[in-house]
Amino acid sequence: MDKRTPLLDVRQLHTHFFTKAGIVKAVDGVGFTVKPGETLGIVGESGSGKSITAMSILGLIPSPPGKIVDGAIYFKGENLLSKNEKQLRQIRGKEIGMVFQDPMTSLNPVFTIEKQMIETLRTHENMSKKQAKSRALELLHLVGIPDPEKRITNYPHEFSGGMRQRIMIAIALSCNPSLLIADEPTTALDVTIQAQILELFKKMQQELDMGIIMITHDLGVVAEVCDRVMVMYAGKPAEFSETKNLFAHGKHPYTLGLMNSIPKITPDKQKLEAIDGVPPDLHALPKGCSFAPRCKHVMDSCLNTDPALRKVDHNHHVRCLLYEKSKEAVST
Repeated sequence: MDKRTPLLDVRQLHTHFFTKAGIVKAVDGVGFTVKPGETLGIVGESGSGKSITAMSILGLIPSPPGKIVDGAIYFKGENLLSKNEKQLRQIRGKEIGMVFQDPMTSLNPVFTIEKQMIETLRTHENMSKKQAKSRALELLHLVGIPDPEKRITNYPHEFSGGMRQRIMIAIALSCNPSLLIADEPTTALDVTIQAQILELFKKMQQELDMGIIMITHDLGVVAEVCDRVMVMYAGKPAEFSETKNLFAHGKHPYTLGLMNSIPKITPDKQKLEAIDGVPPDLHALPKGCSFAPRCKHVMDSCLNTDPALRKVDHNHHVRCLLYEKSKEAVST
């Protein structure tokens, strides 16, 4: 695939949940691209819409109450929103791998790890049972499961949370997908294993020219592996930039707040800053900018005007009225 052509192209995605309390706009106008061999980081607090964006791409939004009400998701030039469930099942696992956020509930507790891994391989790769088991053992070894020949016959409850996370990663990579969506893939892992998993992602990416969407709270992981970053807040992109540029020249007050909450390597004493307030209730978003109630730079206009995502520099876009003089507003 031409590296200039996006592997994934998400356009103006709107995913809403229709509840008794009202409409929750969990994803409200999100757009981005991922090219072959590229890693896009998506960061933000819990509830910002990161995981729902990923679930929307895979067609896994529970309906009811959820529904994709607008937008398009192009994967290899084809709109996934036009696919039926049978067609999507052929893409999930084979073309698009997913590491789900919670390894405790993502594995079926009544089946062994062997059965769950082999099922994926035999469904998508047309392997014999023997070939599938050999591949499963190879993958378990790659992700650092000790004594895989013995452990493959165990059930999920016989593994720690970190071990289950590694098994989920092995399943996601088993069919050599073109795109990997990793939702908090290193949360349950210690630092040493985290480094090994990130190196494995890099290795697989180089071998397969695989695109990766890395959803995480850890800005250290973003700095280590991501080419570009989208910062999300209240279901919308707050800032979008190349990773190095974001860390050097982050502009949105929310982005700066996230960065100021990270300890810095310095001999001097430091006080970590917190972002005041809490994320907004998505049932009843405030008028104007959704970040205004928590922003240190809030202006009167912020309380009444919802800012557009504007280009402020080369490949750098910000949704903030502080930069409203920028000429170019873009649709995401």
